[in-house]
Amino acid sequence: MQEQGAVVIIVGAGPSGLATAACLTTLSIPYLLLEREDCFASLWQKYSYDRLHLHLKKQFCQLPHMSFPASFPTYVPKTMFVQYLDDYVSRFKINPLYQRNVVSAEYDDISKRWRVKARNIKINASSCSGDDRVEEYTARFLVVATGEATDPYTPDQIEGLDTFTGEVLHSTQFKSGKDFQNKNVLVVGSGNSGMEIAVDLVNHGAKTSIVVRSPVHFLSREMVFLALVLLKHFEVGLVDSMMVMLSKLVYRDLSKYGIRRPEEGPFYMKNKYGKYPAIDVGAYKKIKSGEIQVLTAEITSISGNNIQFKNGSSHPFDTIVFCTGFKRSTNSWLKGDDYLLSEEGIPKPRYPNHWKGKNGLYCVGLSRTGLYGASADAQNIADDIKSLL
Repeated sequence: MQEQGAVVIIVGAGPSGLATAACLTTLSIPYLLLEREDCFASLWQKYSYDRLHLHLKKQFCQLPHMSFPASFPTYVPKTMFVQYLDDYVSRFKINPLYQRNVVSAEYDDISKRWRVKARNIKINASSCSGDDRVEEYTARFLVVATGEATDPYTPDQIEGLDTFTGEVLHSTQFKSGKDFQNKNVLVVGSGNSGMEIAVDLVNHGAKTSIVVRSPVHFLSREMVFLALVLLKHFEVGLVDSMMVMLSKLVYRDLSKYGIRRPEEGPFYMKNKYGKYPAIDVGAYKKIKSGEIQVLTAEITSISGNNIQFKNGSSHPFDTIVFCTGFKRSTNSWLKGDDYLLSEEGIPKPRYPNHWKGKNGLYCVGLSRTGLYGASADAQNIADDIKSLL
């Protein structure tokens, strides 16, 4: 067992974990931060595309106790956000234990502490003996900060996917459209990553199609900003009605381009299903002009480079980019929790009490409210732990 004086163990060194560490630091609460990758915020540093910007204005995305520099643009690009996080880590002297893959976390009723076992990936990879090095840590409190984007999901049940003669990528592997000039590229998934990657592909000369099976709300950045302000004062239903009206005024009838509007409102859907509206950063114009071809039927099979769709059509492609999201793996290692998190890794308690479980268990950044919500969670958790010490 690893001896350490930590009161809190945090699992995950993404923005949520860093925010929690900073809040604990300001209250002089010792903690241990475990991260399976070799860097903090690995999704931002290693697994995101080059043109990515924060979709919300910077005041909604800054972490606790440190604002963005005034010189930063309203919508912060990836490179600047990573620099901000680097400065954040330095300011609060955050030192994660990297390449620790948590394999189990269980509450000990006798000692009243959490026992966390983590595989030391770095030592195991360099070991010639074949030993599987598992370290054990204990603390009174445990914070799950593994985020909404944990393990990339690709639908491997598609018939013939293994026969595809072109390149198959998940959005976490896509960097820039410059590598796909003059290629036929199919983007699968119409969330924000899918829409933005499709735009980037077109901008670099790729012949781009996108599969849009489900209805989707199109909102501009300005609409989303207005909604976030209004949601502080009005019910979701009223704000949703206003957003749908504005969307119809700006984007008109999207069905002529193969895109249907959902029956339910955009922020109701975000809260209930975790389905975010498409924040338009250029996709609408590309779809309207035909530069992005919308395909409304699901893939049924693949043979060589030919992709067959449920409506009977088929098209040849050189590359498939799956923007199909992530699966959370919390349920595979968090033991004995029947209160806080569901099988899908989503909090069971309703907002605003979603962050606190039992026996000193907490979660941060899982409320489907982005960096703004994660920052609030982190401060709430730190304040609650302080009150119990």
